[in-house]
Amino acid sequence: MFTFEQYLGFIAIMVVVTIGFWLMFFLVGILPYWIGGSLYESWKMKREEKKSKKLK
Repeated sequence: MFTFEQYLGFIAIMVVVTIGFWLMFFLVGILPYWIGGSLYESWKMKREEKKSKKLK
């Protein structure tokens, strides 16, 4: 069957693969949302700045 070292190696590889999956899930799902929100906020600030200059 399997030796204890092979079992530990399998568990270690599965942990690395699982961590990689969740990191990929985070990068693909959350970073675009974060970047989009940042761009939207900067666009709002520029729009407010233009409006305040027109009023003066």
